[in-house]
Amino acid sequence: MCDPWLSIIGINEDGLNGLSDASRAALSGAEIVFGGSRHLELAGVGDKGRPWPVPFSVEPVLALRNTKVAILASGDPFWFGAGGSIAKHLKATEWRSYPAPSTFALAASALGWRLEETLCHGLHAAPFERLVPVLSAGVKVICLLRDGDAPKALAAWLTDKGFGPSPLYILECLGGSRERIRTTTAQDFDLTNTSAPVAVAIDCAGAPGLSQASGLEDDLFASDGQITKRPVRALTLSALAPRPKETLWDIGGGSGSVSVEWCLAASGAEAVTIELRSDRCNNIRANAENFGLSHRIKVVEGAAPDALAHHPAPDAVFIGGGASKEMLDALWHMLPQGTRIVANAVTLETETLLTNWHATKGGRLMRFEIAEATPLGRMRGWDRVRPIVQWSGTR
Repeated sequence: MCDPWLSIIGINEDGLNGLSDASRAALSGAEIVFGGSRHLELAGVGDKGRPWPVPFSVEPVLALRNTKVAILASGDPFWFGAGGSIAKHLKATEWRSYPAPSTFALAASALGWRLEETLCHGLHAAPFERLVPVLSAGVKVICLLRDGDAPKALAAWLTDKGFGPSPLYILECLGGSRERIRTTTAQDFDLTNTSAPVAVAIDCAGAPGLSQASGLEDDLFASDGQITKRPVRALTLSALAPRPKETLWDIGGGSGSVSVEWCLAASGAEAVTIELRSDRCNNIRANAENFGLSHRIKVVEGAAPDALAHHPAPDAVFIGGGASKEMLDALWHMLPQGTRIVANAVTLETETLLTNWHATKGGRLMRFEIAEATPLGRMRGWDRVRPIVQWSGTR
């Protein structure tokens, strides 16, 4: 067995009493202990304690390689904790983790919720919009929050989103002598003197939430009219075939609706959205923020393919506007083999381009003609949109 220099120790509100023998031994053997002020006090480390720098950084820990160091984190250090932040900088032989029950586990145990059926989110430094993709009537969510003021702000946000009737459980200082659990609803929230660390459990009620199928309503997106419309968007997402952790290049982003739905469709999926106009870039950023996806959608103002030169290679590319032979040729040469490409055309010129591309590169060429019933005098008639030609293929 190796003797790692770094110990990553989970600690809860019961302090030393809740630590295992192995955790106690690792803590006792450390020359320096990093943690939040609360963690250092709970562990009683005295002069060995070093509070985390503000803003948070793991560099002071990494600078002490070959010194016996411990870091303290709440509960399970690898579930929204410091463990993942530091382990990625180290070899596996340099560290050992000693987890305690996570706040999520303590909360689920206190409420009698099945943890495997409960969504868990760390919102210490993340916006409440991160919840937008997951909130729906009947869904249970446990959120870790930054401080005692955050539950009131979360309740107001939930009410504004239509989830005002949702029962909320405010869980303070779980596992310790200060533990307190109070119940209210989002719309009736009037609790005060909330102590940190705090989590809020949400039993969602009220609004139906977002559909999990591709093709969200157009009016959910900020747009100047330049948007891939709902039925075509659904067909486009089907052709793009998003998978977890994959990256999309969305060329001619318009409103960014395809990027948004790409990220909603698969866990950890990301998008680089390229748009020439600054006002449309602002719409894309607003949509990314409103759907809680600002951390997964990067907006690039510029023209393809030049604007793509310094970005990681994608798994899929969507060309929603501005296609030209020069662009397609450039993309074909710069993309790695296996990249999926989807391009939509509404003009005869672009349709001809994609028809020729299909003849030389293969893939699939499809034509969509969609009509919707609309009023026609006292009766109804079909209102046809412009036909869409779509080419899809693999590099």
